[in-house]
Amino acid sequence: MQTVPAQTEQPLSAESTSHPKGLSVLFTTEMWERFSFYGMRAIMKLYMVKALLFSEADSSNLYGSYLGLVYLTPLLGGYVADRYWGNRRSIMIGGLMMALAQFVLFASASAYQNVGFSHMAFYTGLALLIFGNGFFKPNISSMVGNLYPARDRRIDVAYTIFYMGINVGATFAPIICGYFGDTGRPADFKWGFLLAGIGMLLGTATFEFLKGRFVVTPEGGPLGAKPERLPAQSAADAAVSNRKNLMLVALFAGVFALLYFLVLDQKIIDSLIYSAMVVVPIAVLADKSLTPVERRKINVVLIIGFFVIFFWAAFEQAGNSLTTFADKQTDRQLGSFLVPASFFQTINPFGIILFAPVFAVLWTWLSKRGWEPSSPLKMAYGLALLAVGYLIIAFGVKDVTATTKVSMFWLTAMYLVHTFGELCLSPIGLALVNKLAPARVASLMMAVWFLAIATGNKFSGTLGALYPEPGKPAPHFAGFEITGLYEFFMVFVVLCGATAFLLLLIYRKLTKMMEDEPATGVTPMLEQA
Repeated sequence: MQTVPAQTEQPLSAESTSHPKGLSVLFTTEMWERFSFYGMRAIMKLYMVKALLFSEADSSNLYGSYLGLVYLTPLLGGYVADRYWGNRRSIMIGGLMMALAQFVLFASASAYQNVGFSHMAFYTGLALLIFGNGFFKPNISSMVGNLYPARDRRIDVAYTIFYMGINVGATFAPIICGYFGDTGRPADFKWGFLLAGIGMLLGTATFEFLKGRFVVTPEGGPLGAKPERLPAQSAADAAVSNRKNLMLVALFAGVFALLYFLVLDQKIIDSLIYSAMVVVPIAVLADKSLTPVERRKINVVLIIGFFVIFFWAAFEQAGNSLTTFADKQTDRQLGSFLVPASFFQTINPFGIILFAPVFAVLWTWLSKRGWEPSSPLKMAYGLALLAVGYLIIAFGVKDVTATTKVSMFWLTAMYLVHTFGELCLSPIGLALVNKLAPARVASLMMAVWFLAIATGNKFSGTLGALYPEPGKPAPHFAGFEITGLYEFFMVFVVLCGATAFLLLLIYRKLTKMMEDEPATGVTPMLEQA
């Protein structure tokens, strides 16, 4: 789960200590949206393999493509909201699209034995989710800070509260959707998608019915309304604007069709995401107006983005190969209850809720004593912890046959260590982007950050496809043959360990390049996944 920082702390008058009621509305809306997102994610891989009968490699690649595109479309959604629709309309349209998507997936799972229809409906549902998320996600996140006056110190706490709502939704989603959908019977997957759709409708309805009364600016005006035309705009200008809106609708239809067919062609998705990760940084650095100091700080963000790719490529195995491992090679019997494989995905968000305050206190305690690690060093710790987590599970499966099931301890311990790694890297990294990006290219630098996450998610599908399957040819990676689970998990140990070591080698140089980065203070977190 990725995170974004709040604004700079400023003095606040004694009478302004409570939070706007609009925060509760946004908290609830986002909680249900995350319930929907993570509920679907918990059973997506299992549905592809068990009901649609996708191969392990095909399902892994499609999973990575879906997540990669989910992090590309917010760039479009944010642009449209700023120029045309405003936050409110964008959130409503995105929410309704995602609800519809879950019901389309419900239809796919209801007729999973009808190969033609179930596959078509599944791809359509994914495209709707990708597009809907692009409108919903960036706009609701930005509205939290806009509830408060500029530089109001309550914003820090507000983002932390909002962040907790996200993880509440993410915690219960795998349990509820997994309990009804991940039963071992392919016909039951539809109930998980149905519940995810109902959750999305509840979130959208909450926002729609309460936004007018509570989601308002500090002055009491509507927050996130459609951008206003200039008073001097003529009728002719208005007609031109209407034509532009029609063209925009046509563009959306075209982009939706493109996304639909992109989902079907993995090579096109690879080219789209990986080329964007190269082109956008070049476009940023091509700005000749950048000062040497600004260029140096941007280079730090670009270098950090490289390491972020490997972090999310390994971390996002949670809904991919690790769900397969939980299903096939984990002893999930707990007394008379067989724990659904999807349940394990709740460990991370629950761990975030428990340990985020602990890490906040830890960084503050270290800061007061002058011992707080720099941001690049914290991120190196995050990558190292990811490697340790995979080393734990690699040890658990060493010399284990393909038919042997291992204790739940190994998977649980790995997820817990990965949660610690996330807390070291995700909030720190995005806070770093906000602090270092020059104001005039701040949006573009945020695009680079999301592109790094998109690339990492896409790469996670490529790596997940290496999962060894009994009776099938052993996959190869970088010249090495992966004959079993031990070798598979060691791929992630080596990748994360090597990148952590490389970051440790250069973190002092990066810290110096950052120049005036503040060494104290803890930035609250807002998940964007």
